[in-house]
Amino acid sequence: MLNDKTWWITGASSGIGAALAHALAKAGARLVLSGRNVDALQDVAKGCGDDVLILPFEVTDFERIADLVNEAWEWAEQKGGGIDGLVNNAGISQRSLATDTVFEVYQKLIDIDLLAPIALTQALLPRMVAAGGGNIVAISSVAGLVGVPLRSAYCAAKHGLIGYHDCLRAETAHQGMEILVVAPGSVRTNVSRNALDATATARGKSDAVIDAGMDPAEAAARILDAISTGTRELVLAEGMEADIVQLRRSDPNALFDAMAGMIAAGYAEKMDST
Repeated sequence: MLNDKTWWITGASSGIGAALAHALAKAGARLVLSGRNVDALQDVAKGCGDDVLILPFEVTDFERIADLVNEAWEWAEQKGGGIDGLVNNAGISQRSLATDTVFEVYQKLIDIDLLAPIALTQALLPRMVAAGGGNIVAISSVAGLVGVPLRSAYCAAKHGLIGYHDCLRAETAHQGMEILVVAPGSVRTNVSRNALDATATARGKSDAVIDAGMDPAEAAARILDAISTGTRELVLAEGMEADIVQLRRSDPNALFDAMAGMIAAGYAEKMDST
């Protein structure tokens, strides 16, 4: 499923995206690596062998999507196939109370975390279906399954990402498409440091829970296992983060009370001070 296949990863310059690039390359895949930071993409590519196309772009540059898909597909055809797998990984988070947050934050997060992966998928999907199918992996979040405080825009986008890919799975399973939605909890990445605050400015500092989170290499290994076994949803979380997902499904009212209790106990103030 992975050897001699071509996989396209967005947000490939760091974190889960970079770890997936290395894991897929080790499994024998060819790679298309996308992100904004060309130098970082080149650093990732150095550890991924010779069959790598660096295709940098801003994910919200929607007018370029069709041309980018053409370029990636033509490169893959030269290698003997098409795009076999897409990982919708690029994204940005948020740390701010909804009552304090400017609308620009919602616009940016919906564009980057929801509309951008939809735009790329919609442009690539017909070709994948015509070629007999393939794999799409959507990197959502535990916040795509649970309304986590200080992340109203992020939750909205990541919930939407799950809904879109769940629908896509239903519509294209008979056409050979396999759709995996991944909902990570805390993984040691720059997600918190790059998160937007209430004024749409990068926060510039990490969270202790992120710094103590899962190693991206372990996250990538679990994702590859899920791809190989045909898993359709992977909650990539442990401890309390895994528990709140289960609570959302088993006792929603208890979860709602717990989330409200976090705010009442000073969660927002604690996040501001760390």
